[in-house]
Amino acid sequence: MTLKNYTFLQICQMIIIPAFFDTLKMLVISGIISTILGFFLGVILIITEKGGLCENVVVNRILDFFVNMIRSFPFIILMISIIPFTRLIVGSSIGDQAAIVPLTVAVTPFMARIFQNSFKEVDPALIEAAQSFGASKRQIVFKVMLKEAVPSIISGLCLAIINLLGATAMAGAVGAGGLGSVALTYGYQNFNQQIMYSICAVLVILVAIIQYFGDWIYKKLK
Repeated sequence: MTLKNYTFLQICQMIIIPAFFDTLKMLVISGIISTILGFFLGVILIITEKGGLCENVVVNRILDFFVNMIRSFPFIILMISIIPFTRLIVGSSIGDQAAIVPLTVAVTPFMARIFQNSFKEVDPALIEAAQSFGASKRQIVFKVMLKEAVPSIISGLCLAIINLLGATAMAGAVGAGGLGSVALTYGYQNFNQQIMYSICAVLVILVAIIQYFGDWIYKKLK
């Protein structure tokens, strides 16, 4: 598709704006799913560790190894290596819907570490006090640990979402669509600096917005 006969405003309407919403779709859906999965993984990691509420060294070490293994993969390599799994889930390995699978797989372990480390910051005396009052393990997790760790979790999730945004841009290099794909296809490969730097500006603004709201929520909850 040649863009020589179009104005920059027309290019924005035809290409950049739809790509923005594709990126937003990938960011929101994969962000929500990975946060939910990461929460449960983080809870299991913290309660099964030595001295935890449900101490189980075997489960903890297996899950810890799994989390570290996934986190060690560069995103593009991970995305390519799980193409068969992506096709099994969504029926395709190309497009924004297909990108949600590897994005979720890549970010979930990072989310798990955020929850685990945030739970570790909770004062053990609070947990002991809750146990002395007869609170169940579920109540301790949701009403003590989670409640006390919320500000730290928000700060960590903000960082994770920003990293996820960078991953959505990288996913464009292997057919995921979105802003990354537009920057690569219409900007870099066609030597159109206006498009490429416009995409960069949009991504910078998105990061600034995410960081601003993350800091605002953190200060409100702190």
